[in-house]
Amino acid sequence: MAAAAAPQILPTFHQRFSHSNGNPLGSVARRSFRPRERFLIALVFGTFVLVCFGAFFYLPEYSGAGPAHRVYGKVLESVQKAGPDLLMPAAAGSHSGVVRHDLDVGHGLMHQDPHSAGDRAKLQAKMKEDAELDKLKNPKVLERPEVAAPRASSAMPAAVPGQGPAPAALGAHGQGQGPNGQGPASAPRKIVTVPPGECGGFCPLIKGGEDPDPLIRQKRDKVKEMMRHAWDNYVRYAWGRNELRPVSRRAHSGSIFGNAALGATIVDGLDTLFIMGLMDEFTQGRNWIADHLDMSNTSLDVSVFETNIRFVGGLLTAFSLTGDVMFRDKAEHIAEKLLPAFQTPTGIPNALINLKTGFSKNYAWASGGSSILSEFGTLHLEFSYLSDVTGNRIYRDKIDEIRRVLRSTAKPRGLYPNYLNPKTGKWGQQHISMGALGDSFYEYLLKAWIQSNQEDQEAREMYDEAMNNMFIHMLKVSPGGLTYFADLKFESVDHKMDHLACFSGGLLALGAKTLQNEMTDQYRNAAAAITHTCHESYDRSAVKLGPEVFRFTESMEAKALRVSEKYYILRPEVIESYFVLWRVTKDPKYRDWGWEAVMALEKHCRVPGGYTGLKNVYIDQPVKDDVQQSFFLAETLKYLYLLFSDESFFSLDDWVLNTEAHPLPIKGNPYYRGVEVRTEN
Repeated sequence: MAAAAAPQILPTFHQRFSHSNGNPLGSVARRSFRPRERFLIALVFGTFVLVCFGAFFYLPEYSGAGPAHRVYGKVLESVQKAGPDLLMPAAAGSHSGVVRHDLDVGHGLMHQDPHSAGDRAKLQAKMKEDAELDKLKNPKVLERPEVAAPRASSAMPAAVPGQGPAPAALGAHGQGQGPNGQGPASAPRKIVTVPPGECGGFCPLIKGGEDPDPLIRQKRDKVKEMMRHAWDNYVRYAWGRNELRPVSRRAHSGSIFGNAALGATIVDGLDTLFIMGLMDEFTQGRNWIADHLDMSNTSLDVSVFETNIRFVGGLLTAFSLTGDVMFRDKAEHIAEKLLPAFQTPTGIPNALINLKTGFSKNYAWASGGSSILSEFGTLHLEFSYLSDVTGNRIYRDKIDEIRRVLRSTAKPRGLYPNYLNPKTGKWGQQHISMGALGDSFYEYLLKAWIQSNQEDQEAREMYDEAMNNMFIHMLKVSPGGLTYFADLKFESVDHKMDHLACFSGGLLALGAKTLQNEMTDQYRNAAAAITHTCHESYDRSAVKLGPEVFRFTESMEAKALRVSEKYYILRPEVIESYFVLWRVTKDPKYRDWGWEAVMALEKHCRVPGGYTGLKNVYIDQPVKDDVQQSFFLAETLKYLYLLFSDESFFSLDDWVLNTEAHPLPIKGNPYYRGVEVRTEN
């Protein structure tokens, strides 16, 4: 039947899209097959038989062997790529029957029939749409590993003092396990952890860390379960992509890293998995990074700042914890890709860089193309540590030049505006904020001093000076007694505070803890007051999670006014301050407030496919934004886990957390793993 029907269909289809004596529509009288058409029919039929054969014997459902996945994937990919050319034969005049598209640079342009070109484009678009739908309907095919089988216990043995961390598990799902947790693995890989050098009989605690209180341990275990829920659903529905859409259960292509498969959630969440003892999942992520993380050919404009804090920072933390040089080398490779952004007259880097071409630029909206304070000022921790573990001082030189420019530039009222022109070295718009556009610059001044084991006195002096001037000009108290950092815009005070600025409670507490000086009492008091205000922003919402921005007016305090300010996207800053204040003061209210946040996340943000943000925190049943941000795994869940851990676990005396909550060792910590710095020629 198929042979009899073919002459009635294929010649007619072919006639629409082939040339015949210059007539685009061809001749409608011909009813016989040309030799080339017979060859194409045979090729299509043979391919169809091959695919059917492969589907029966090589689909994951029919075979547990790992290589079968790859065989089937290659066959399917080849057929999909060949599909348009098989269905639409080349126009007359093409060489050897191969269609040459207009984008084949170097081979000349082909004069295609406009009708053929249009229909070809429609067909390709339809095939792409069908492929996306197929991923939604059957997300298990090809791209992702299966979630690890249930375990009796995911925790590794605690580290032995003086010997570093215990060795990790074999393979992504345990020794001798295949990708589905069944049968032998084709090539199990051991994650080797290298004990740090001289511990002097003691290594900082990076495993275990249970609180003596059994109720607190239960809360900690709940946070660990939340991490597993977030991770497993990312693996199930968005493996290798940047972020997850937990409601629609597919990859989020609108993240800050676009649609490129850079595995942002894997890199960002990896150290949280390690800290929680989820070593099967850690190994799973480690192997993906080793095999797939490569930014060499990614033609994409990415944020220098975001790439640094998430990718470089996350990889360096994994290196410090394990000693696995793969992480260090991947971090350096990515940092090298960022270096062209520093090629400006001042050495202040541009905000965006194309990873493939090296072309960099600033955001057009940023005060005439200026660089942003919180972005170029948030490189120090990662770049200085990278120089120390690679021996290449080029990264430290770049941040030292930024420091030099900032020190030599006059500041209005001793404050740092949010914009600086990288060509002229002059400040842009006079907008000053502890929130968006300014925040983490101040964080890195203090933490650069801490990371250096308090040797970088210049950083501490810049921090104290900046905080003193912000206390004078920007720290406000509302009529209701709530303390907050307002924004300054030229001479005008904007009485609002960003959720992002709520990290400042923890920052000020850390400043008070690490050095006793004339500002210590001010830091301590302001830290507690600001954290209380941020808790109020949570408590005054319907869902007990705070808005993106909250304001202070004569009639309302610590609440959002505008629709565009009422959303919550799983942000960590308030919980970050709870964690630091708990470590510094031991006041149990901070743990109580953290548990309130856990309950609110479980009630309003948890869905079967992961965790989602909310579009309006002042509605009992808010609309969900359908995005599981990578920083939810990197920061929010990590801070909650540390909040319910013993204070010796990742002690603030041994570790400093970057602005993405990736712990980096302080100099003197055996996990620092530094080498002698060399000078690049």
